[in-house]
Amino acid sequence: MKRRVNRARTSKQRVLVTPEGITLPVTVAGRGARVGALILDLLIIVMLIIGTSIALMQIAGGAAQIAQAVDGKGAGAQALQFLIVVWIVAMFLFRNAYFLYFELGPRGATPGKRMTGIRIAARDGGRLTAEMVIARNLLRDIEMFLPIPLIAMAGPDNGMAWLAAAGWLAIFLLFPLFNRDALRAGDVIAGSWVLERPKQKLEAAMTTSEAPVAERFQFRFEDHELAVYGEFELQALERVLREDRTDAVETVYQTIAEKIGRNDGWGAERRFLSDYYTQLRARLEAGMRMGRRKADKHSGG
Repeated sequence: MKRRVNRARTSKQRVLVTPEGITLPVTVAGRGARVGALILDLLIIVMLIIGTSIALMQIAGGAAQIAQAVDGKGAGAQALQFLIVVWIVAMFLFRNAYFLYFELGPRGATPGKRMTGIRIAARDGGRLTAEMVIARNLLRDIEMFLPIPLIAMAGPDNGMAWLAAAGWLAIFLLFPLFNRDALRAGDVIAGSWVLERPKQKLEAAMTTSEAPVAERFQFRFEDHELAVYGEFELQALERVLREDRTDAVETVYQTIAEKIGRNDGWGAERRFLSDYYTQLRARLEAGMRMGRRKADKHSGG
């Protein structure tokens, strides 16, 4: 029995090679975790839709009563039409912008994915780009949001139309079962995959290892990403790393990641900050040797 469990675990292990040549062990998220995350996200979206609909209905009722009292039915009808447009726009945003907003954030995960301990990442080891996130989420319309209404409208009595829509849905729902990384069609198109959050203990913040740079750093930062902050922020970051409080580490990670436009450190927040600290310190020290100082993020340098 133990052998079977171990085999199941190792079957999800992959080795990711970043553009900097760093090899990272990752774990592909299971199909059950992905389904659970989607169900949680859909429940959240449904609650948002219900809450928004109730609020707009109450506004519409009040607007209609005011309009009828003032100048008849004309203005009331216009107000209702406007609120219907607002409702349609809100439904579109809940269905699409919800996923885009959270997956483009520094965590690369929706609330449902966070609760199940998974996130999306680029399969080539690079950054998760906006184009990837947009592509994988637009494909969700084709995979699920279009065939489900068609099935509901057609009904089993309509024969071929119902079978075509059901077959369309089944193909995309079963797609992850026929590839080893449990990829959706949207993941294949976007070049992304879904990974489990790392559970291994991270290394110490201030490393003294003399290993080559490519081995020492899990995260590499470009000069323009390091140029954002100065000596004041470096000292503040050092205090956060030394105190090692989980809440502070997570908050600072989100702040820095959003500032520099990175979203690849979720699950390894402390290591992300440690690598950023080390590289920022080296940059500032090099600048001081050349006679340049950057006191804080507001100063030049």
